[in-house]
Formats: sequence, C-alpha cells, structure tokens
Amino acid sequence: MVPTTKLGKEGLVVSKEGLGCMGMSQSYGQADEAESIATIHQAIDSGVFFLDTANVYGDGHNEQLVGKAIANRRDQVVIATKFSLSRNPKTNEIEIDGRPENVITSCEQSLKRLGVDYIDLYYQHRVDPKVPIEDTVGAMAELVQQGKVRYLGLSEASAQSLQRAVKVHPISALQSEWSLWTRDLEDEIVPLARQLGIGIVPYSPLGRGFLSGSIKSPDDFDDDDFRKNNPRFQGENFKRNLDLVEKVKQMANEKKCTPAQLALAWVMAQGQDVVPIPGTKRRSYLEQNIKALDVELTSQDLAQLDKIAPKGIAAGSRYPQENYSYGDSPQKS
Repeated sequence: MVPTTKLGKEGLVVSKEGLGCMGMSQSYGQADEAESIATIHQAIDSGVFFLDTANVYGDGHNEQLVGKAIANRRDQVVIATKFSLSRNPKTNEIEIDGRPENVITSCEQSLKRLGVDYIDLYYQHRVDPKVPIEDTVGAMAELVQQGKVRYLGLSEASAQSLQRAVKVHPISALQSEWSLWTRDLEDEIVPLARQLGIGIVPYSPLGRGFLSGSIKSPDDFDDDDFRKNNPRFQGENFKRNLDLVEKVKQMANEKKCTPAQLALAWVMAQGQDVVPIPGTKRRSYLEQNIKALDVELTSQDLAQLDKIAPKGIAAGSRYPQENYSYGDSPQKS
C-alpha cells in the first residue's frame, strides 16, 4: 500500500502520492467519464486517497465527477479543492477573485457539486492582486470555524503572501509547480514553507507529461489540449526540452524504471513534507505512477539528476501569461 505523510502542523494526513483530477475534465483532450471514475476508484483501492480538484476545472464538471466517484466512499478520501479562478463567459479569460464574499459563495457551490458536508483542504487557487490576502484568508478561516473546511492551503503564492497568510490562520499546504524542469520555488519558497511548517504539494511533477518521454512532437496534441499553446511545447523550446527528456530516459533505463517514475521519485525524494499530485485519467498511468514509490534514489542518483536538470534548464516559460504564478496581493490598509 501507499505510505502516508502529514502536510503542515495541523494534523492533515494524506497519501504520499496524490491524484490530480483536472485532466479528467479539461486541458488534455477528450474526456472519458467512465474511465475517469474507474481511475479514481482504483486510486482509492491502491491507497492513493488524496484527490485534487478545483471549481474552475471544466467549469465545475470536475468537482461533480469527483463527487460522483466518491459518493459512497467519503470517509476513505481526503478531498482538496480550490476557489478564486473562474472563466469569464464573454471573453473566455480566466479571472481571479479573492473577495471574502466570493470565498464563501465558492465554498457553498463546491460542497454542492462534490456532494459533501465538508472539504478537507481548501486552497486559494491564485492570489488576487486586488484583494489583501488577509481578507481572503480571514474568510477561509471562517469556513474552518463553521466546519465546512478542515485545513487551508494556498496555490502558487509568493513568499510574502505565505508570510502574511499564516498570521491570519495556519496554512497546511502550498500547491505549486515543481518538477525536474520547474525548480523556481527551491531558492526562496521551499525553505520558507518549511520554516512556517507548511507542506508542499507539487502539481505537474511530470512536466505536464513531457518528462514521461511519450511526447515526440507538438502534433501529438489534440486541438483542445492546452499544451499546444504552452511556450515549452513550441518550436525551438520543444526541441531543446526533448534533449533533457532523452537524458532522463537514459538514466531511467539504468535504474530499470520509466522516465515518469524517475521524475516522480525525484520529487518525492525532496522531503517527507512533499506530496506530488500527478494527474491522469487512465488506470494504466495511475499504476505506473504508484510504482514510482518503489524507485529508490541514492545521493549519487540525486546528484546525477541535478546535473541533468539544473535549475532553469527548461526552455520557455511555464505559462503564456508570465504573471500567472507566485502572486502577491496589496497591503492591507
């Protein structure tokens, strides 16, 4: 079975590997509800009980899907969901809203879609640059007091945001992108999170599938796959990033595991307080991801991976919008 670990100092226990559910509803091509639900069931049966979703994934569809999958198994799972992002129906642009009234409304809507009485871990998906984070986290703390939420988290927050947030209420988890090709948060964010007693939940630990070694060309993507417009998957960037993947593949062959398992094992080797949430909508990939827990990396292996994938190795930015991460909010007056 999959081992468990704690996120934060407040007592939140999760499986050492989670399951990112976003791709079951958006961004990665055609959805398949039956296979997605079967994947969630198999995850729970295998000991992966930390499920990650958000209100914006599939514009609510993903929470409904997760709710359907766990309908008779609520006490077997830890559900993490998020608020603050929504899609503007007129412009199709993603907007951020951290106003206290939106925190409360969003939580009620998520509870309803998930079909649950409480949310285990509730994240602010992105920091609102217009609303002081103290106001947002203050409203989130009210939800804890009301029993609608058990633990609080932030996603892609800056060091300053983390420091300000914990003064309002303990933060159990920070969800940010972290992988062999995205190591930005190691210098400042990770040491601070540890100092503050905040667990770290890396999303896209496989570089949006790139580190699996299965992507050979941008033409492999469906038209509705968001990677088609991602800077790291285009032109010269794509070719340069393939070189990195080739080196990961070579080392994976030496370790007798897949490139994806090696990449996941590296993330998990960063500490007991690190719980990656690789996303998949297929049982076969889920099985492969769980086997990453069996990959043991020596200090020499970790040093070799540092040489293969030093900080800043990836060509291209993480998102088309440069300002989409590590957000700050205005000072509270």
